Amino acid sequence: MPARLKKFNSGMMFSKVKGTPVKGIGPFSGFCAPGSSFGCMLMIFILLAGACLAQETGRFHPEHNVGINIGHEHSFHGIDEDGDSKTSILPYWGIDYNFRFARKFSFGLHIDLVLETFEVEKNLEKAETVVTRTRPVAPALMGFYKPTEHWSFGLGMGAELAKEESFVLNRAAVEYGVEIRKGWEVYGVFQYDIRWKAYDTWTIGLGIGKTFGKNKRNSDE
Repeated sequence: MPARLKKFNSGMMFSKVKGTPVKGIGPFSGFCAPGSSFGCMLMIFILLAGACLAQETGRFHPEHNVGINIGHEHSFHGIDEDGDSKTSILPYWGIDYNFRFARKFSFGLHIDLVLETFEVEKNLEKAETVVTRTRPVAPALMGFYKPTEHWSFGLGMGAELAKEESFVLNRAAVEYGVEIRKGWEVYGVFQYDIRWKAYDTWTIGLGIGKTFGKNKRNSDE
């Protein structure tokens, strides 16, 4: 008869008879396994955000922010009409939503839309094949840390969607915002996207956003 499993701790079960760990059981088993660095970073972000939220209970009023930004997406591995390599500079629109649940932490959905059809080399793959992208859309779920009034640093995961094929992506972003009046702000964006086994891009944009739910207490504390 199998030994009864008595104790659960960090994704492991321990046998009542010999205390031998039984691997592969529990909700976090394999979450931070080798190659799952993004999962580890996400877990750390959630834990830090939870601790911060617990400290600010009763003091911070949650806020919603909606923004739109425009700019250019750059790839050093674009392909021109003659099949030669070039740096592609592509116009894009960005639509952002953020929920700020603590003074220094927020999460949201950021969607980038490139308005052109282009060819790019899959520089992150050994074969280095050329792919066509027809007006791709790239949504990503983002988590942000806001250490100061103006600066925000974000990490996220999403996908780039196009009719040819879609790629999973990771996104890192730095934003600098300045409030201009009654919850309205202008902000700059610097962003780096890695599409798994495909290609990478970096983006510079400028946007305007509106915060809802902001009150004087949040500004003063």
